[in-house]
Amino acid sequence: MRIQDLRPNEGATKDRRRLGRGPGSGLGKTGGRGGKGQTARSGSSIRAGFEGGQTPLYRRLPKRGFTNVHALEVFALNLRDVEPYIEAGVLDAAAVAGDKTIVKLLSVGDVPKSLKKIRGIRVSGTTRDKLSAAGVKIEE
Repeated sequence: MRIQDLRPNEGATKDRRRLGRGPGSGLGKTGGRGGKGQTARSGSSIRAGFEGGQTPLYRRLPKRGFTNVHALEVFALNLRDVEPYIEAGVLDAAAVAGDKTIVKLLSVGDVPKSLKKIRGIRVSGTTRDKLSAAGVKIEE
């Protein structure tokens, strides 16, 4: 066997498509490019949102609002939903929502009997009154 006798395995290679070579090839006339016009030409690329020269939708609609890059995510938590987050009588912000979120405790519901201390959680005015009446210590 010599190097010139080496051939790819049967079925490993495929002939390239020869476009525009007559109707018998199945790829004659338009050569697989659809009809006539801009997209049938070589090098054609139409950017996203282009509407053929008509003012595109993204320019017809008004601009509204903005995104505040400094906004903090606030996780609202009601007193009635606190029970699963209490560990050894302490309600901790890290146990509720992790480090990057502010947790605010709201007054819907009653103060759980197992709650003794709150750490690192913001508290609404009404909730503060309920907690102080129940003897819960607040560390912010």
